[in-house]
Amino acid sequence: MAACVSRLELSVRCRCLLDRDLGSRSDPLCVLLQDAGGGRWAGGRGGAGGLQGGGLDRTERIKNCQDPEFSKKLVVDYYFEKVQRLKFGVYDVDNKTFDLSDDDYLGGIECTLGQVVSSSVFTRPLELKEGKPAGKGTITISAEEIKDTRVVYLEIEAQNLDKKDFLGKSDPFLEFYKQSDAGTWQLVYRSEVIKNNLNPCWRKFSVPLQTFCGGDFNKPIKVQCADHDSDGSHDLIGVAHTTLAQVQTAGPDSPVEFECIHPEKKQKKKSYKNSGIIRIKSCKIETEYSFLDYVMGGCQINFTVGVDFTASNGDPKSPDSLHYISPDGINEYLVAIWSVGSVVQDYDTDKLFPAFGFGAQVPPSWQVSDEFALNFNPSNPYCQGIQGIVDAYRQVLPQIRLYGPTNFSPIINHVARFAAHSMQQGTAAHYFVLLIITDGEITDLDQTRQAIVNASKLPMSIIIVGVGEADFKAMEFLDGDNGVLKSVTGEPAARDIVQFVPFRQFRNAPREALSQVVLAEVPKQLVSFYKWHGWPPLKPPEIKTM
Repeated sequence: MAACVSRLELSVRCRCLLDRDLGSRSDPLCVLLQDAGGGRWAGGRGGAGGLQGGGLDRTERIKNCQDPEFSKKLVVDYYFEKVQRLKFGVYDVDNKTFDLSDDDYLGGIECTLGQVVSSSVFTRPLELKEGKPAGKGTITISAEEIKDTRVVYLEIEAQNLDKKDFLGKSDPFLEFYKQSDAGTWQLVYRSEVIKNNLNPCWRKFSVPLQTFCGGDFNKPIKVQCADHDSDGSHDLIGVAHTTLAQVQTAGPDSPVEFECIHPEKKQKKKSYKNSGIIRIKSCKIETEYSFLDYVMGGCQINFTVGVDFTASNGDPKSPDSLHYISPDGINEYLVAIWSVGSVVQDYDTDKLFPAFGFGAQVPPSWQVSDEFALNFNPSNPYCQGIQGIVDAYRQVLPQIRLYGPTNFSPIINHVARFAAHSMQQGTAAHYFVLLIITDGEITDLDQTRQAIVNASKLPMSIIIVGVGEADFKAMEFLDGDNGVLKSVTGEPAARDIVQFVPFRQFRNAPREALSQVVLAEVPKQLVSFYKWHGWPPLKPPEIKTM
């Protein structure tokens, strides 16, 4: 199962709703449903009107209003790697029953959550059923992530800690605890151990503000310093109590100091002062942006497809070829394009996707091409929507000769040129995702390694889907999951940008399973790139303090 990226609050307002009440205006309420597959909607049953069940979530009811702005937000979990189909239904509620099947339907819409989060304002006309407008009624939905993105950065040292080891000095480490509402202490951070040192300086660390103190600057924090023993029987050196409000004042010229107190020693000895001093050298609270901050702030995800047309795929006219289109109109290449493209297309406003082939002899000269436009228009290789890529693929198949070699580097370098150009703006405006679909017999491994290492410094990610039964060892090597990918000269990739998946693992799985696996890493890769460069979203979110 994919990991939930985040939780969203959806704000809803409507304009010009139909008037169903005699003598007064409608009393509208909005309900949210989510597609559960197989024609079923999670949270309810029934057709356009007459909803049975309560819905996934619903707003409050507003009396006598044709232009409602609902204050109750609709909450939904968001997954980048899924197409999440939603249905919003607006009802005129004139009774006290929770069931909406006996209430008048004022119209609704179907859309994807991706469409909502990638639009700054998402407005659509309400429909009573497909193709039948609900008068002049419209619905506007906006999304906001439920989160506190602030992070606490701390630099800490200690002085004159008690010596705990018989033969040497102490091996101190720190533990930070926050107090729960029930009064218990919950560990939020443990530092590294510094060997044989009574005046340690620990490395700078960060903890999400939510984790550190639940966003409450006055929540009690306990700092515990102990001497590390390899058998696990660590000896307490001392404890200090503070709050983030106190710690926050620390800076280079004004460190915040606490006495490290050992409770038993303090009880036993009247002359006991402390077991050392803990000094907060600096405390900074910074905002860390999420994937949704970038997308909702205006970042476009540009999607490019590269298709392997080498002879090892087999003659497309033969049923055992990987390019053979079955009687029901599909093959593994088409399924990969559809499943990945259907998710990514919501994040690109113009829906124009460049699509290329490689490894074929192309008319009219029948020269081998490492990179040709699927639509045979090199000056404008863009296809309209995912359907446009599919149509171009189907049309090009009978016109080319499958040949070789299987070179990835030209198409990676092609997308990298666009990524490098967009990077010159110095803003988080464009991120590039390249999908390469291949039967796996890569020829230019060394050049591809270099191309990936170069691309790792750019705003781009590469997804490789391997079709057929080949040995994909080279692809797994490029994925870099077993260590950092390096070029032939030994230069390491700046970050991991390649995700490889063999299609055969998904042959009998639901179609959306492939996209969920191959796209799960993209949000992290996008955020890591912009964080590395220190680029905020084009329109940063307003930070709401708790």
